[in-house]
Amino acid sequence: MEYDLTDIKTVKSLLGAAGFTFSKSLGQNFITDPGVCPKMAELAGIGENDGVIEIGPGVGVLTVELAKRAEKVVSIELDTRLFPVLAKTLSEKTNVFVENADILKTDLRELIKKYFREDQKIHVCANLPYYITSPIIIYLLESGIRFSSLTLMVQKEAGERITAKLGQREAGALTAAVQYKTEANKLFDVKSSSFTPPPKVNSSVIKLTFREKPPVEIESEEKFFRTVKAVFAHRRKTAVNSLSAETGISKEKITSALASLGFPPTVRAEEIDIEKMAQLSKLI
Repeated sequence: MEYDLTDIKTVKSLLGAAGFTFSKSLGQNFITDPGVCPKMAELAGIGENDGVIEIGPGVGVLTVELAKRAEKVVSIELDTRLFPVLAKTLSEKTNVFVENADILKTDLRELIKKYFREDQKIHVCANLPYYITSPIIIYLLESGIRFSSLTLMVQKEAGERITAKLGQREAGALTAAVQYKTEANKLFDVKSSSFTPPPKVNSSVIKLTFREKPPVEIESEEKFFRTVKAVFAHRRKTAVNSLSAETGISKEKITSALASLGFPPTVRAEEIDIEKMAQLSKLI
């Protein structure tokens, strides 16, 4: 039996039968706009021979769309209360497998080895809980796995930061990691009214496509990202003060390094692009 998972009455009936109540701590908001998930799955660029890892399937509304396009979908769900619901909504999707796990504690290499072929392209698709958006993206980027793409629904403001470039006002430490490893683009916005219960903010769907090679050459990834985190640690301070406070390096040395790159002592983190950031990490 196929369910209309964007119909509020159907969703409430399924959840009610499972004795489910929404958990604020898990950031649970279910999509009830019928246009969102098909569009999201289509723009993810999933091929018929590809695999998909979904994070937080909810009642399965995005999962169903992914299953139509991919060879195999593995959905990671932390909340066991949703399993009886998913057993119903995904009963006809023989290419979907649901794992009870915390994505931040999941050995992704083992998961991929268990479910996918060695030569298979793997995408990640998810409607991410707002409160752990950054940790999940960082975890995926630092996993060392070269996914084909990450197509993610995030809070609109977070989407602006993630898809920004270093040197732009919206940029932050996460921006650097995203820009270094991927090409980041916003696909479309999603209004809060598209969810049940509706969140207090709007969302955006973004796509991070993994690069063949980084946009800049750096001496050490560890040094580069340590510099980035230190520069952005105190956004209200100048880059000199923030860097010095976080690293213990003298302000004189940092000021000199920035001057050699053409920056005044008053420069702030958001004014430094990725090329200059790479050079700064080498100089200090």
